[in-house]
Amino acid sequence: MAISLSAQGIFVEAESFTDKGGWSVDQQFMDQMGSPYLIAHGMGIPVQDASTVIEITDPGVYHVWVRSYNWTSPWTEAVGPGAFRVKINGKPLKSILGTAKDHWYWQYAGNTKLKTGSCVLALSDMTGFDGRCDAVWLSKEVDNVPPADKGALEAFRRQVGALPVNPSDGGEYDFVVIGGGVAGMCAAVSAARFGCKVALVNDRPIAGGNNSSEIRVHLGGHIEMGPYPALGRMLREFGHSKGGNAQPASNYEDDKKEAFIRGQEGLTYLPNFRAVKVNMDGSRIASVVIRNIESGKELLLKATLFADCTGDANLGFMAGADWMMGREGKDEYGEALAPEKGDKLTMGSSVQWYSVEDAKKTTFPEFEYGVKFTEENCEKVKMGEWTWETGMNRDQINDFERIRDYGLLVVYSNWSFLKNHYSGKAEYANRSLGWVAYVAGKRESRRLMGDYILKQDDVDKQVFHEDASFTLSWHFDLHFPDPVNTANFPGNEFKAATKSNLIYPYAAPYRCLYSRNIDNLFMAGRDISTTHVTLGSTRLMRTGAMMGEVVGMAASICKDKGTTPRGVYQKYLPELKALMTKGAARTDIDLPDNQHFNEGGYLAKPKDIVFP
Repeated sequence: MAISLSAQGIFVEAESFTDKGGWSVDQQFMDQMGSPYLIAHGMGIPVQDASTVIEITDPGVYHVWVRSYNWTSPWTEAVGPGAFRVKINGKPLKSILGTAKDHWYWQYAGNTKLKTGSCVLALSDMTGFDGRCDAVWLSKEVDNVPPADKGALEAFRRQVGALPVNPSDGGEYDFVVIGGGVAGMCAAVSAARFGCKVALVNDRPIAGGNNSSEIRVHLGGHIEMGPYPALGRMLREFGHSKGGNAQPASNYEDDKKEAFIRGQEGLTYLPNFRAVKVNMDGSRIASVVIRNIESGKELLLKATLFADCTGDANLGFMAGADWMMGREGKDEYGEALAPEKGDKLTMGSSVQWYSVEDAKKTTFPEFEYGVKFTEENCEKVKMGEWTWETGMNRDQINDFERIRDYGLLVVYSNWSFLKNHYSGKAEYANRSLGWVAYVAGKRESRRLMGDYILKQDDVDKQVFHEDASFTLSWHFDLHFPDPVNTANFPGNEFKAATKSNLIYPYAAPYRCLYSRNIDNLFMAGRDISTTHVTLGSTRLMRTGAMMGEVVGMAASICKDKGTTPRGVYQKYLPELKALMTKGAARTDIDLPDNQHFNEGGYLAKPKDIVFP
């Protein structure tokens, strides 16, 4: 489907190239710009060509158009750094692509004469600085250009056969979990262990979300505590044994996560699929359409129950669930840590990175695109982890590509200054960038509203709830722009700071884990029903793992009793308490020690958590 021949021309989705070379598939912004795309993420070194074979059945002169974008355009009018060319049968077309325009658009690449038979189409990166290509269109008519508007382009893709007209049958399940981060993994496996037929949908090739080797955030928070100490023990089955953010990929042990999921009976794992549409039956989700981020194949999944573990509350948003985003004011929930007036500010997203020591001197290109570093404002560091945080003053959904791109921009710009202009550059002479994330680690966006909204007073005053479930252990960790960084880059901060507002461990109510207006929707992870302030504690991944475990248990009760998530609270709370007491961890194998890490990735000390 991703390479389509029609009477109008030949449409090729870049993400479907059979040989991606050094290019990577990026799906993070497909809800906003309409599609995944290929990105040439070489950290300043050109990546290998991506290529695919197309069949020419109608020979002649073809005009070639490429959908691309100059990603540095929000900060400068200069020609962008993400240059690449299209090659056909090894011959580059004339236009340099990816360096112009401040939006996604169709750029003319040139024309070429093609014979009947096989033809090799390639994307040739020129810089390694994150050039991006969404799709290639070949037409015999020079004025036959696909539409730029997202909705019109979606229709065009279906018209020319690049997307299916209707999704294929993906099966029927008791429980469909959207989102393959730690919370989603635990929700899916927990439900399957208690008898549900489960599908787990993950829009990346690697499970684990922020804890994957793509993003590299360690597992923070604490498990196996509170009224249900068995909760969270299952995380020992796949949790990493080494702490630290922005460390080598092997530290995050992706293979353990994969084995945890694929080894579970009753669970169907669907990596590389993103939920793109929800079909409703009144106030219930009837089915969800998921799309493969490489092939474009679509599947229809039907289920009695669903869970939104996407972080961004994408599933709930599409279903019409009530949600909130930003900071609530003191007048809304009376929280001491809330601002006087509510606003749109959120915690940001991190593009983490590190450099490595080489045996000899290395070079890095000049890179300055609207953000200027000097002796006074540069970051004199060799790595950047959680404090490298962008987008706190922007919409973490609709502006997310710009937020991620600013993270890339400041990493490259600062490194270029250190290597080329800094007075102490000798210290960096033998160093090169070893890893820069292109999948950003996000902390906050939409939160779905449940029957209960967890607030600061619940935690501070240790308010008892009969449906107490997973336990909060982390302080109210609310990030804000670093004041020094604000002084140097006002309105364009990329560093964060935080203050520790310590808490007693607190068991949060189960009612925060299901939607108040979508009858069959659970949620787990950072999109549960909390205020912004309380999200500062609930957002830790170990805490999210326990949420997922509880959601899986509740889903099994829903199946056994023929009830809803709300019905579990109203009628079957003793049954849920019994399962939370038991836990979902395997008992037939020895599990490793439970290691806890603090924000910096070091083993937590007793002072890091306050007990009653």
